[in-house]
Amino acid sequence: MTFGSREFDELPVRDELRGKSPYGAPQLDVPVQLNTNENPYPLPEPLVERIAERVREAARGLNRYPDRDAVELRTELARYLTRTGKHPLTAANVWAANGSNEVIQQLLQTFGGPGRTAIGFEPSYSMHGLIARGTGTGWLSGPRNEDFTIDVEAARKALAEHRPDVVFITSPNNPTGTAVDAGTVLALYEAAQAARPSLVVVDEAYVEFSHRDSLLPLIEGRPRLVVSRTMSKAFGAAGLRLGYLAAHPAVVDAVQLVRLPYHLSAVTQATALAALEHTDTLLGYVETLKAERDRLVGELRAIGYEVTESDANFVQFGRFEDSHAAWQRILDRGVLIRDNGVPGWLRVTAGTPSENDAFLDAVRDLKKEQRA
Repeated sequence: MTFGSREFDELPVRDELRGKSPYGAPQLDVPVQLNTNENPYPLPEPLVERIAERVREAARGLNRYPDRDAVELRTELARYLTRTGKHPLTAANVWAANGSNEVIQQLLQTFGGPGRTAIGFEPSYSMHGLIARGTGTGWLSGPRNEDFTIDVEAARKALAEHRPDVVFITSPNNPTGTAVDAGTVLALYEAAQAARPSLVVVDEAYVEFSHRDSLLPLIEGRPRLVVSRTMSKAFGAAGLRLGYLAAHPAVVDAVQLVRLPYHLSAVTQATALAALEHTDTLLGYVETLKAERDRLVGELRAIGYEVTESDANFVQFGRFEDSHAAWQRILDRGVLIRDNGVPGWLRVTAGTPSENDAFLDAVRDLKKEQRA
């Protein structure tokens, strides 16, 4: 990359982007890769065959633009949410885009932008702040408690003081894995509306792995509450790049003011529809991963590490005097995990049983070194 080169510095890049780095986790060729919260299980062969069938059918019409409004896909996503989220929805409540990051981008393009601000409670998903800056939206960092839960009273004060236009609540939270209860979301929604009519976005990228129910029913009667989701994690389709939101139909109408025409390709729509036909099989893998996640929590604590309660497909553990040095020692043993920059902590994705065993062997060795 050429960031910081003379040629780059001479480009008329926006001032707020100078000195920044693109988002991205290290991509290294090591035996065990547990750093990007991917589902480790390949798609089952019957689903692969069904994708091929649907894509073949879609390919016959690639000379034409795809369904601009993705009505069939949104209908099936609404059916999935109604079933699993325990709240009835229709296509009018759902919008889909190329990954949940594009969903977030469209929301900020619509409700944020120059002269407006967004707030998130950090540490949290760093793309919220990056996309905010990319859309010219001012970014504010809200408070958390020492145990990584949201400090509700401090958050209320921050909302009253800064009066943000967009509020992000991530549940389960990335990188900590902690879930947010409905009472906290309702308290922050009410505080946000008291400060100014604000859009509140609940990012539920990992909710299928949670011990708790989705917060989706909270959108009833709250026209400025949005729940965002992804097919990258529970559906094991990170390479598909399909994210979606559920909200009042007015929000769905609003984001279409900024969406690019025909933004979801016919191939993307066909692949996502095929995956939704195999929901039960894919959610079966989720149950396996939840058990492995819980095993990691128990084993890490038994080894002597401090572990944050996790409702996601990953676990945050520590504490380390030098977390990056610990990350490197684990990498030296052929296991790639994530250093998110949270002082004293590292994050590991729940993988297959054998991958998790390799990770646990590595951290046992690390603990022995620390005690020596």
